[in-house]
Amino acid sequence: MPDPVTVPPVNDPVVIRDLLALRNIAVVGLSDNPARTSYSVSRYMQSQGYRILPVNPVIVEALGELAYPTLTGIHEPLELVNIFRRSEHVGAIVDEAIACSARGIWMQVGVIDAAAAERARAAGIPVVMDRCLMVEHGRQ
Repeated sequence: MPDPVTVPPVNDPVVIRDLLALRNIAVVGLSDNPARTSYSVSRYMQSQGYRILPVNPVIVEALGELAYPTLTGIHEPLELVNIFRRSEHVGAIVDEAIACSARGIWMQVGVIDAAAAERARAAGIPVVMDRCLMVEHGRQ
């Protein structure tokens, strides 16, 4: 496993830039309700040319894409995992992302799990935490 010191710190500007370059985003907790933040952020990213992979066991599809019950249900390489779940659920999601060899993990505003972030970094996966993907994309 890579030394976490070689993986840039959480929320490093270079990490943000590099994760925004990943074009496939698995959105854990994506709702099919247009009034939900997960939907509007994902719709914006989709409008900017990103492919959205909804991950939510209680929906069939969102934004015209088939929904998956879990990250392990996605049968293609994972690029960016964007988490829209409460912080107490993040640890298991990050562990699943690590097991799936995701290239990056993004925790939305208010989603914080420092221990999970460190596990990801120890596995060589860069992390952004407590930041909005759409806002950061707009700043680039």
